[in-house]
Amino acid sequence: MTAMMVRSIGAHHRRGRLVIALAAAMAGAAILLVLGFSARAGCGLPTDSAPCTHVLFIGNSYTSVNDLPSVFANLARSGGHRVEAGRATADGARLADHVSSSSTAAAMTSAKWNVVVLQEQSQIPAVEQFRQAEMYPAARALVASVRQAGAEPMFFLTWAHRDGWPENGLVDYRTMQSAIDDAYLAIAGEQHAAIAPVGYAWQAVLANEASPGLWQDDGSHPTAKGTYLAVCVFYAAIFRESPAGLTYRGNLSEVEASKLQEVAAATVLSDPAASQWLGR
Repeated sequence: MTAMMVRSIGAHHRRGRLVIALAAAMAGAAILLVLGFSARAGCGLPTDSAPCTHVLFIGNSYTSVNDLPSVFANLARSGGHRVEAGRATADGARLADHVSSSSTAAAMTSAKWNVVVLQEQSQIPAVEQFRQAEMYPAARALVASVRQAGAEPMFFLTWAHRDGWPENGLVDYRTMQSAIDDAYLAIAGEQHAAIAPVGYAWQAVLANEASPGLWQDDGSHPTAKGTYLAVCVFYAAIFRESPAGLTYRGNLSEVEASKLQEVAAATVLSDPAASQWLGR
């Protein structure tokens, strides 16, 4: 490798660190805790016979945009599941921010969670240096806290940016998605934790639709369709059931929602490697 190449790569990493540092500074200002507890909309009365599933989502705007936890809860209820969903999120938050956040710590002890979902900042998993320095240490600490609280950890394997991250050598969506996949699979395998393979489901949709409409105009955040696909994946991963045929479809058409339900079911339950999603 030439000296010029080394300088160029170093400059890319410095710019990448600056972008992530700015996002982290914004996230550090306040992590918002939102708990969806109500007898009317959630698990009902304590005398109800069916068990209630409590799911806490820890992450950032990929989780809070379109209120993914609420969409998940609505989908789950349409499948006959009693669900309460909460979230601890802040725009741009890294898992490292959640490790040091008193709000996130309070969220973990605010209910007897069954599943705690961990979502890393969108760029960090795509670069090996950032994974090793930031994502993996934070993920290990959070997984330990989740298990100490009596819950099961689940990693939210996110989608890549529509145009990749060229500043750090990730020239397009596919290159960035492959790197993100590797990062989540590695830490989930190490920790024997479950995965919600949302990024895999996005790839499946992209393979069949020229204009899938999953990203907002910023090429990063999800549209309502993108969020709905994500919650279908969570439904299959958490309940180990197909979401196909569920009546809740948000603001999507029946045809569109059905396609996404089927993609999620195939991704999580029909893949020969499905056992890895379930932490086995």
